[in-house]
Amino acid sequence: MATVVLVGTLDTKGVEYGWLRERLLAAGVEVLVVDAGVVGEPRIDADVPRSAVARAAGAELAGLRAAADRGTAVTAMARGAAASVLRLYEEGRLHAVLAVGGSGGTSIATRAMRELPLGVPKLMVSSMAAGDVSPYVGASDITMMYSIVDIAGVNSVLAPVLANAAHAAAGMAKGFETHRKALLPAELAAGGRPLIAASMAGVTTACVDAARERLTGLGYEVLVFHVSGAGGRTLESLAGQGLFAGVLDLTLSELADELVGGILTAGPDRLSAAGRRGTPQVVSLGALDMVKFGPLDTLPHHVRGRDVQVHNPSITVVRTTAEECAELGRRVAAKLRAATGPAEVCVPLRGLSTLGAPGGPYHDPALDEALFAALRDGLSGSAVEVVEYDTDINSPAFGRAAADRLHRLITVGGAPAGRA
Repeated sequence: MATVVLVGTLDTKGVEYGWLRERLLAAGVEVLVVDAGVVGEPRIDADVPRSAVARAAGAELAGLRAAADRGTAVTAMARGAAASVLRLYEEGRLHAVLAVGGSGGTSIATRAMRELPLGVPKLMVSSMAAGDVSPYVGASDITMMYSIVDIAGVNSVLAPVLANAAHAAAGMAKGFETHRKALLPAELAAGGRPLIAASMAGVTTACVDAARERLTGLGYEVLVFHVSGAGGRTLESLAGQGLFAGVLDLTLSELADELVGGILTAGPDRLSAAGRRGTPQVVSLGALDMVKFGPLDTLPHHVRGRDVQVHNPSITVVRTTAEECAELGRRVAAKLRAATGPAEVCVPLRGLSTLGAPGGPYHDPALDEALFAALRDGLSGSAVEVVEYDTDINSPAFGRAAADRLHRLITVGGAPAGRA
């Protein structure tokens, strides 16, 4: 029978979890409860008690209870809950995970959910769900449901929310149990078309479209990730899991946002996972001629007065400086030098985006050359080949050439790893 795992703090939310358990059982699924509480006594019994959760984190419950810092205890229990949930999944005893909570409970439960593979149903009912949920969701496929009121007793407002959550989790668990192989990308990797990850922004769309068309014709399935911060983090997460046969990382604007303080950074580990995994990768420098910020009236002082373009009402971009371009070249080179698998860089000498192409407001060969020169110097003497093209990045021929080079890296290296 399909099983829903409940993860939560049964000292503060025991009544609510008991209510959810009854609804789930009535919906025709089995229920396992994981207790991640620390301080008070649990109000209902757990299938995985808090002492076992603490030990899964390499700690003892008594020590966590005695800790002066509550954050230390919560962090440990979140780590233990993640390990416990992953173990249940690997044992075939988890077909969906459901949790309810405020900020602390949401932090614990979503840490556990993020440990599970893409495709496993994950539903979080939270009083934090109407705000910025990126710290909780990360690069996972967690579904967030707003609780409307705080999770403090089952009342006339919270009851229908929790009932809907229970019915949704039960339905997802039943579907996952029946159709697991069609829902888990990693399980699809045993046959079908090899998977390729490609990075794209609106200003590099023509390039990526041409590359995607060529790779599709060569027998691959191409997954395109928008370089929105979350997109880059997701690409890195899935590449780290070995899902891809190759990565066509043509758009790196998230690195510029990380350097200059833009709003769409993917963090310092962008452009790292494929290299650590040894996955073949072809990289270009798409959109490193700009940094993305919010609406025009929100521009920070340190970039005002620079070459500003309004991309849309929500996004304003500024041109990267010579110093920033040189630093970005050094950073890209350092990341690629560390790669354990084959890597190449395709450099479009005439422009890095629609804005940077000849005639565009960001077309500046001197600034681009600062980037190119630092990249060449950083990769000099390495195994990473730098291939230069006398075109801008959005030439269809450039996209096709990058796709062909990735295909060669994959096929020369042996049978593709990631499939769909």
